Amino acid sequence: MKTAQFQRAQGIGMGFLAGYVDTLGFIALFGLFTAHVTGNFVLIAVSAADPAQTPSLLKLLAFPAFILGVAAARLLVARCERRASSAVKPVYLLQLVLLLGFMACGMLAEPVGRSAGGLAMAAGLLGATAMGAHSAASKLLLTHLAPTSMMTGNVTQLVIDATDWLRGAADGATKARCGKFFWPVLAFALGCGAAAFAYLAFGFVALVVPVAVLCLHLALAEPEAA
Repeated sequence: MKTAQFQRAQGIGMGFLAGYVDTLGFIALFGLFTAHVTGNFVLIAVSAADPAQTPSLLKLLAFPAFILGVAAARLLVARCERRASSAVKPVYLLQLVLLLGFMACGMLAEPVGRSAGGLAMAAGLLGATAMGAHSAASKLLLTHLAPTSMMTGNVTQLVIDATDWLRGAADGATKARCGKFFWPVLAFALGCGAAAFAYLAFGFVALVVPVAVLCLHLALAEPEAA
């Protein structure tokens, strides 16, 4: 099933998931970045330079939580490699468990209020850890796809290729890259929009959408995909 269409569907599904989870966390938890490492660097720098502008503890802990997710996924992949088995389903399952924790803690924390209590903080940190695992999976297991949670590089490559196309310097590889990078960017944007409306309508239960996306990927993942 590892056809070009299936690979495109993987990129679309995981890009949608990343945009959805990142946006829902941002809206629900006071501007928390679950997958946006650049934003977390900014928050940490602000807190170091101006204590009066110190972000919440949740925002500061999101970065180490993201790192924990990356490390957990890497260790899981390494374990599977030692056993000569595919790591795709185990890493997807790791993301699924973390996302379910994000959703459950968020639902229990509702209504969140003006500051993050214990359950809301747990929800945010589980979300950041899930997206760390997601980003690691993209780097370690889905190298045939464009990155599904880091859109700055994708958009940059799209603009480079579009510029070459317009100046008449495009070739077959340019066209292939455009397809590779365009669909995850579009899916990420659609995921952002869907999450914004879904959270405002349904609250944390709206995380059932990315949970369903992961369940579908788990069902379709092939053993030889690693």
